[in-house]
Amino acid sequence: MEKFIISARKYRPATFKQVVGQDAITSTLQNAIKNQHLAQAFLFTGPRGVGKTTCTRILAKTINCKKLKENLEPCDQCESCTSFNNNASFNIHELDAASNNSVDDIRNLVDQVRIPPQVGLYKVYIIDEVHMLSPAAFNAFLKTLEEPPAYAKFILATTEKHKIIPTILSRCQIFDFRRISVEDIADYLSYVARNEKIDAEIEALHIIAQKADGALRDALSTFDQIVSYSGDTLTYKNVIENLNILDYEYYFRVSEAILHAEISELLLIFNEIIENGFDGQHFITGLTEHLRNLLIIKDPATLQLLLASPSLKEKYKAQSEQFDAITLLKAIDTCNKYDLSYKTSNNKRLHVEIALMQLSQIEVSESTPQIKKAAASDPKTVNEPVKEYKKPVEKQTEPKEEIAVVKEKKVVSKTRKEENGRKVKNISIKDSLNTLKQTKDPKLDKPEATIITEFNQESLLKVWNDFIESYQNKAPSFANAIAKYPPQLRDNFVIEYMVDNQIVAGDLLNITSMLEFLKKELNNNQITLKPVVAEKSSQKTAYTDREKFEEMAKKYPGLIDLKEQLNLELDF
Repeated sequence: MEKFIISARKYRPATFKQVVGQDAITSTLQNAIKNQHLAQAFLFTGPRGVGKTTCTRILAKTINCKKLKENLEPCDQCESCTSFNNNASFNIHELDAASNNSVDDIRNLVDQVRIPPQVGLYKVYIIDEVHMLSPAAFNAFLKTLEEPPAYAKFILATTEKHKIIPTILSRCQIFDFRRISVEDIADYLSYVARNEKIDAEIEALHIIAQKADGALRDALSTFDQIVSYSGDTLTYKNVIENLNILDYEYYFRVSEAILHAEISELLLIFNEIIENGFDGQHFITGLTEHLRNLLIIKDPATLQLLLASPSLKEKYKAQSEQFDAITLLKAIDTCNKYDLSYKTSNNKRLHVEIALMQLSQIEVSESTPQIKKAAASDPKTVNEPVKEYKKPVEKQTEPKEEIAVVKEKKVVSKTRKEENGRKVKNISIKDSLNTLKQTKDPKLDKPEATIITEFNQESLLKVWNDFIESYQNKAPSFANAIAKYPPQLRDNFVIEYMVDNQIVAGDLLNITSMLEFLKKELNNNQITLKPVVAEKSSQKTAYTDREKFEEMAKKYPGLIDLKEQLNLELDF
């Protein structure tokens, strides 16, 4: 029985040319080899299964090859290449940091660095999953990584660059590997299928590529799994059955039923999906993606975002022509809302059925090509569901100016244009201000009549005290501040009053209330207020015992004589 080798190992790239989807990185490495500008340390980072470890081995093999080809690929004939291919090279050392992450493991590696290569130019040390090293191991590795011998090269690989300490990152040339595109994975799977003499459908390979999420290794593992299930013929049906993927035909049928508002058909399709063992949220998520695909294929600029085989793209294109963009956007929004609230629903099935019912009730714009075609052929023969959800378009040749009154304030809005029966309005601030000026009460523009009633200091003090008493509950701090000093009446009805600080003098809100009160009570609207900040007293307050004794001695000089006669010692 022939020994089976999994495709991920059997078709592992052996040269830079065979690496899939990382052209920028492989070109950079080849140029560095050609120009002899190799760094002392490299860091390959990126998601799983995209070729990081593969590139480390190819780089290690290439820089030690004694007879490089013109395209900078190893010759596979020299002693170094032969020993590498037989896993017997003494110049290439691999360390799995996931299981060898202690300080002792790194010290052993550092000790090996001191020995120069016996065959070849370089000794290459590959450390896979380097982020698993302990902090102490990282620190033990720093000095060697910064100043290694000229013949030593370090190639580090990791899926989690953020876990590597900055001092290590600063000593490496960093290469970020990207996820491999669906097209590149599908093409490589097609190459593997041809080599293995397997008849594979393009749609089937695209589904595997999408399921791999950018990881070629995962795609090859899935490929082996499905080949074991289906044999020498790999079909789309076999793939969706093995991977438990919902057939896209269901989504095309659902979209057609939504277009014609066929609620019963939608419920029957969903019931068939449930009976096949699929989860309701899985269905609603897939339907959202299907509607998204219909939307992006309508615009040639976003066509590249659709990950599907050419034949499937044609089906999307045909159905997208039956929908307008507004209807698709509303449908996507509805699906997204029900997807978010799915887990909190008690009746999951009913939750999805309500979503389908609401999708069927979305108003279809009259600009939809299917409706136009039916109306042009025979308006009477248009089926009822589509006819029922037509949205009438109001005919309007010239934009009208509309005025909306909200709480006696007028806001002017102008109709900008009409699109699919919707009026889009543009608010004009300038017109609104002009409207307010036109409707302004003319009485407010008249100057205030002059009221002058003579009053004296006594009347002022009485009204002043009345204000203080009435203002105690509203602003007691302000009332107490103006109550400390009596006001003085000056010429031209100027009332001068004293306050302790500038804060009270600048309290415009309370001062305005006080002025209005005085004008009303004294029947004189020519009154003005003039606050004066009181000067701070230069008298020093006594705080310590000595200061208190000296202050008392000034008032009672006999205290000093008494102290001297009694020979008293005061504890100052």
